Amino acid sequence: MGNLSKELVTVFGIAFIALMTSLGSAMVFFFKNTISNQFKRIFLGFAAGVMIAASIWSLIMPALEEAELQGMIGWIPVTIGFMGGGAFLLIIDNLLPHMHLDSDKPEGLKTRSKRTTLLITAVTLHNIPEGLAVGLAFGLALQSGSAIGITSALGLAIGIGLQNFPEGAAISLPLRQEGMTSFKSFYWGSLSGIVEPIAAIIGVVLASYLSAIMPWFLAFAAGAMIYVVVEELIPEAHLGEHSNTGTIAVMIGFVIMMILDVALG
Repeated sequence: MGNLSKELVTVFGIAFIALMTSLGSAMVFFFKNTISNQFKRIFLGFAAGVMIAASIWSLIMPALEEAELQGMIGWIPVTIGFMGGGAFLLIIDNLLPHMHLDSDKPEGLKTRSKRTTLLITAVTLHNIPEGLAVGLAFGLALQSGSAIGITSALGLAIGIGLQNFPEGAAISLPLRQEGMTSFKSFYWGSLSGIVEPIAAIIGVVLASYLSAIMPWFLAFAAGAMIYVVVEELIPEAHLGEHSNTGTIAVMIGFVIMMILDVALG
């Protein structure tokens, strides 16, 4: 695989994660303006499974390998980076005004923003670590020149993109239910995913120019993703209510992401 083709694959992977959010948001044109609890359990559980597997195989394991290649004790930078990612999301979560799909109470600092704005902000917030993870994976592969690394990063992008599809629907449909037109719901649902390619580009740049601290960055993205899974996705999926459907969706998401990473990597 030549340099140009690696770059093209990188562009495709980054564009794919944004495209899938838009395609999911387009479901507002085809379905009723409601979202069932069963659908929420399935898509949130699936997203949680994908993000857990991606954190392990696409971020933590490469971080350990990269740290050891640099002569460090692998678990030290990975632990620091992982906890740093969780702490960063914790701070943002407590400062940035937002509202989750199953809540009537906003979180973060007090604001007069509309409910629809707060819903969009919540989804946008947890899209950041996903985009960063994809960008770091591609950036590390481009820096090393590894064709296997590029295909592994592509697998990560495909996995994140797959879970972005129902995520796009899960933001556009509630917006429609809040009284927005179908077009506006689609527009804002798509726009909520634009932060992912932006974060991905930042990740590529960081990997290119700050390669010496890549283990920290990879672990940081993993910590941020796990924070989102535990703080948002699992509670919103109501997996604590003995939901077999949600639990199975987590397992399916995990297995699909694991297969994509191992098979392509």
